[in-house]
Amino acid sequence: MLGAECPKPCKGKWPTPPFDPRFPNQNQTRNCYQNFLDYHRCIKTMNRRGKSTQPCEYYFRVYHSLCPISWVQRWKEQIKDGTFAGKI
Repeated sequence: MLGAECPKPCKGKWPTPPFDPRFPNQNQTRNCYQNFLDYHRCIKTMNRRGKSTQPCEYYFRVYHSLCPISWVQRWKEQIKDGTFAGKI
């Protein structure tokens, strides 16, 4: 749908995502989901503008750090099928 593959994780250290005041609780489910959405929105916007998608890498790193792999795989399948519930 978006025409862009997720970048491969960079080699080296991947620090824990920084504190996000929008998600102060221990449960980081919403943080995971929001960063997944933000990444795909960023990719879509940058591609539309013809700019580099490198700034989107932050969201990619955060959602890859916080989200279970099974969720990400399911969401990507839903995006491909056009059944994803989030607004990208």
